[in-house]
Parts: sequence; structure tokens; C-alpha cells
Amino acid sequence: MHKFFAFLAGLMSGAVVGGAVALLMAPMSGEALKEEIATRIDQLKSEMEAAADQQEQRLRAEFERMKQAR
Repeated sequence: MHKFFAFLAGLMSGAVVGGAVALLMAPMSGEALKEEIATRIDQLKSEMEAAADQQEQRLRAEFERMKQAR
């Protein structure tokens, strides 16, 4: 379980750093760049919330299974 969270943290960190580098290297105007950053942040936030919800559901199901096994 610890390895999974470490992998997930590394994956998210890599996505954020890669996205930031890509945005900074892209030839855009300041306003267009701000809009692009805001869009990507919103998308990343949505993906993280979905991943957190999925993990919560999985953990709740596991918890219920463990309660019933008692």
C-alpha cells in the first residue's frame, strides 16, 4: 500500500513538473499562458479528485470486507 502511494505521489509530481516546464517553454502571450495554466490546473484538480474518490471507495469496500470477516 505504501508503494502505491509513493508511486501515485511521484506520478502526480512528475505530471505537475512536466506540465509546468511545457507551459514555460511554449511560445504564448502572457494572457494565453495564464488561461492555459488555469485550464490545466482545473483539469489536474479534477483528475486528482477522481483518483481520491476512487481510492476512498476502494478503501471503504476493503474496510467493509474486513469488518464482515471478523
